[in-house]
Amino acid sequence: MTDEQEILNRWRLMLGSSAKGQISFSEGSVRYLEMEDVLDFLYEREYGEEQEIRKDRTGGKEASALTVPSWIGKMRRLFPRRTVEIMEKHALEKYEMNELLTDPEVLRKLEPNQTLLKTILGLKHMMKGEVLQLAREIVRKVAKELTEKLEKDMRRCLVGRLDKTSSSPVKSARNLDIRKTIRSNLKHYDKERGQIVLQQICFHSRLKRYHKWRIIICVDESGSMLDSVIHSAVMAGIFARLPMLETKLVIFDTAVVDLSGYVEDPVETLMSIQLGGGTNIAGALQYCEGLIDFPYRTLLILVTDLYEGGGYQNLYAVSKGIIESGARLLVLTALDREASPAYDKRAAGVLAGMGAHVAAMTPEQLSEWMGNIMG
Repeated sequence: MTDEQEILNRWRLMLGSSAKGQISFSEGSVRYLEMEDVLDFLYEREYGEEQEIRKDRTGGKEASALTVPSWIGKMRRLFPRRTVEIMEKHALEKYEMNELLTDPEVLRKLEPNQTLLKTILGLKHMMKGEVLQLAREIVRKVAKELTEKLEKDMRRCLVGRLDKTSSSPVKSARNLDIRKTIRSNLKHYDKERGQIVLQQICFHSRLKRYHKWRIIICVDESGSMLDSVIHSAVMAGIFARLPMLETKLVIFDTAVVDLSGYVEDPVETLMSIQLGGGTNIAGALQYCEGLIDFPYRTLLILVTDLYEGGGYQNLYAVSKGIIESGARLLVLTALDREASPAYDKRAAGVLAGMGAHVAAMTPEQLSEWMGNIMG
């Protein structure tokens, strides 16, 4: 897109959809069309009773399909933090779009899910009283559902592994020791039928590892990382209940907040985050470096899109020190069920070249990776 097209798009956005007969967005400007929908959803309220007439005159707007939760999600994705704050203030104070903040019945009717959870986390600083309590209950329900979905596989990866040197009385298909079973029953081979008669079935035992590892989860709480923040909080809660792990949880923007004291309660963790702001990854890593006591039994999991606001050289320097200490540094550019990241690929390449493991992972993949490292 040329500079001239960009300027024209911005003018069109400022004039609004009523100007589309005179000025059109440049071809392929999907982002600007979405921004216009978001702006219209809020600012067409300025026209009061004329709003429906204006919609008819402009041939109908897709913005009418937006709901308050979806509008908030789109607004936060498309506009910078300061703009979002201004629009939220206009919505609440000027246009009285306060359903999520003042009407408990609206919250009660909404289906608890991750989309609603993200909306609540974006607006919780404006909630109070009964609405805040209802919001906390929604956070609790969604966090519990995510925990139940993830915990079984995570425990399987981290708590137990097959011990192929000893047998077990626990008879389950997943523990079946096929080779030992065959060897033990070769003497019962039936020549006439050409079959081995199984008189003894052997199973692997399962070992539990209780030599503690320290897991430090360091999470970028910027708005673009919200799905990853949610999964990080839930996974930290699961890790905290495993006997072989000592779990620390740190969140950051330009400041660092250590939430290790709340790590077993994802609700407290999630309600403590403050979305948006700048990003100082190096500062957060320096803090986490101070939490490393035994480097060779430490996994430092950095969850961030790697867009550094504190200077990349500082980021590289502290990362190098952590890696050279013997601690494992895993940089997750996304941690959610989709694992579809948008991140600074140049910074990722530099860190990978230093020896950090850089990837986007689902929670299940992270558990497998940790199990392999600690095995």
